[in-house]
Amino acid sequence: MPDSPALADSLHTGSQVRQACRTGEWTGPTCGLAAGYAQANLAILPQSDAYEFLEFCRRNPKPCPLLDVTSPGSPVPESVAPGSDLRTDLPSYRVWRDGERTSEPTDILDFWQDDFVAFVIGCSFTFESALLRAEIPVRHLELGSNVPMYRTNVETRGAGRYHGPLVVSMRPLSPADAIRAVQITSRYPGVHGAPVHLGLPEEIGINDLSQPDFGDAVPIHEGELPVFWACGVTPQAVIMASRPKLAITHSPGCMFVTDIRDETLSTG
Repeated sequence: MPDSPALADSLHTGSQVRQACRTGEWTGPTCGLAAGYAQANLAILPQSDAYEFLEFCRRNPKPCPLLDVTSPGSPVPESVAPGSDLRTDLPSYRVWRDGERTSEPTDILDFWQDDFVAFVIGCSFTFESALLRAEIPVRHLELGSNVPMYRTNVETRGAGRYHGPLVVSMRPLSPADAIRAVQITSRYPGVHGAPVHLGLPEEIGINDLSQPDFGDAVPIHEGELPVFWACGVTPQAVIMASRPKLAITHSPGCMFVTDIRDETLSTG
């Protein structure tokens, strides 16, 4: 049975998750899988668009912290998962044409081009492991759901054709846990780092926390604050705004699991 709890419990490493994705055994969100291994967002563009997108990532390191960039035509991110294949090793992808999502396949073998450049971007699932070690609750993990993500009214810093709104992920925390979460996640700049906003979601253009733009809504209990981190789904909002002729991304929450250990991304 695909995506069964028993299968999830057997996926202890990045390579095991990638193999389950490659064979079609795992097609759902990857949060909670392969504890201790860094997960990553994905954006793939033709080489003609790659330089401007690389500059976009450089100008926006909070939502787009780069872990690896592939050589044109290569589906292998050698620095983070040698031997892997970005065409098959994620649970689900999104194919975009002129800024419109046209399909959501479980592999992109039929879409691959010899000039594609892939951008492997850090994911907040890495610092969630650090939060759990500090006994800070992570609501969507408790519920077995995907993290809620929202478009904001905060504009990213554009580069060439690439521009668009910042996307954030949200975790509800008590004030005391929020302070500790700021301290902990600040040590992980390669996976979005410290939060970009606490409380008052309307100040960043979020009017209804029960209606995320991506992922699943989670309850916020009395006395908790919504805490927002820059999110690696930002490139998808940017693709919608910038409308390149062709782009491929991961489906939100369905990440690429690397061979990098989470602790190697900590600054202390």
